[in-house]
Amino acid sequence: MSNNLPERASASELATPRMDALPGLVRLAATSWLRTAEWSVVAGVRTTRKVLSVATNPASALDLVAGVAQAGSIFGDVAKAVGSGVSLPQAVIQVSASLGGGANGSAPAIGAPQAAAARREIEIQQSLREQGQALLARSRDVWNTEQGHPAYSRIPSEMAPDEGRILLLLLRGGPQPAVDVRTGGAIGMVSSQLIAPGLNMIGPRAGVRYLDQVPSYLNNLFRLGLIWFSREQLRDPLEYQVVEAQPDVLAAMHSVRSHKVVRRSIHLTPFGEDFCRTCLLEPNEDISALPEHQAPQDLD
Repeated sequence: MSNNLPERASASELATPRMDALPGLVRLAATSWLRTAEWSVVAGVRTTRKVLSVATNPASALDLVAGVAQAGSIFGDVAKAVGSGVSLPQAVIQVSASLGGGANGSAPAIGAPQAAAARREIEIQQSLREQGQALLARSRDVWNTEQGHPAYSRIPSEMAPDEGRILLLLLRGGPQPAVDVRTGGAIGMVSSQLIAPGLNMIGPRAGVRYLDQVPSYLNNLFRLGLIWFSREQLRDPLEYQVVEAQPDVLAAMHSVRSHKVVRRSIHLTPFGEDFCRTCLLEPNEDISALPEHQAPQDLD
């Protein structure tokens, strides 16, 4: 009997350094089979504190969920190893090695980036909800005198000066003609290819400084919801005769053996009309004399 005691003591001493090198959660799993009662009491106290923390701070629920998921995964791996015939201490060592702990024996923070991202998402949603509630509160305020759209104060900062000239042309001069040059002939009737889209005279008519930037200007105004591109042509065919006589249109026509011209038009949206009347017109200008624009019917 006395000869066996030193052997047991030495085995315990050999196990102790390995146990100390394990990550926190894995070390808890390794020592739980020696201190079941003590672990149960401590775990109960910690769980109670976590629950109380969640009750007072909902954001801490994400940390609790991440911790539970991490612990459940570790204990599951240990249980699988023991079920396959590996001893519990050896199973704990194997799981610890698979976690890739550092030299100090600390386990990596599994799920921390996901928890932080989820917390930021919750904060963003709460901020948006608060803004929405403030908006509805202003809508119920009978003394609220807001008239112009809130976006009107932001839109000019996202526009080039030439784009203001284009808007004034559309507002005062009405919808503008535009043409697409496509392949024609017998083959074009079956499969027509686009040669040059949206050719127009908006740049020269508006007096923009950078004519080569007109396509970009129109794309930006469309992005801001101020203009739209209609498939319909204008009523006056003379408008298109002037456009089709321009050098860029003629060059596109002559680039193919057979061509056809598709007539379209460019309009202000109702939002764009109101923006121009509010921000670009002179206070004493008669808006009743301004030409009408079609409401958007398609976005092609």
